[in-house]
Amino acid sequence: MNPVEEFKARALADGFTELVFREWEPNRIVTEHRHSFVLRALVTRGSMLLTVDGAGRHLMPGDEFSLLRDVLHAEHYGSQGADYWVARR
Repeated sequence: MNPVEEFKARALADGFTELVFREWEPNRIVTEHRHSFVLRALVTRGSMLLTVDGAGRHLMPGDEFSLLRDVLHAEHYGSQGADYWVARR
């Protein structure tokens, strides 16, 4: 099974009910915001900087991240943009 299919299978087994593919253009900055859902994501292309509580985490293809509902965070996408799969519940 490839990494994306493994990610999807694990997410569904863990009770996530929605799987969404996201594409972000190069150098896009998404200012601080919150989501009304829990999420887990798998980066599949490009890079991004995810900032939570003032701490940044640089994410590349193959990296996963998760956020609880209502966690304040910001996103900055790299010079080639980024794609990732998101599981939500």
